[in-house]
Amino acid sequence: MRNAAVRAAIEAAFIIFLFYSNLLMGEFVHSGHAVGKGLGWALHDVFTAANFSIALVAAFVGYVFFEFLRSRTIEELKPRREKPGKE
Repeated sequence: MRNAAVRAAIEAAFIIFLFYSNLLMGEFVHSGHAVGKGLGWALHDVFTAANFSIALVAAFVGYVFFEFLRSRTIEELKPRREKPGKE
């Protein structure tokens, strides 16, 4: 149980990291506002309560989705045992 909780926390943290890194890159590339204003301004603009709540929801949805895929893949990879007497 503890390993599952640690794995869930790591996966959620990684999804949140990807979310914030994508937002930060967008501040410098797509909108271009941060190019003249600097990294401090971009960090202040990206780390908001609204973005954090979106990141948490995205991390939860991503974790549930990948757990679903993981369980399906594990079930498909398990060898199927045939019932005795059937050939």
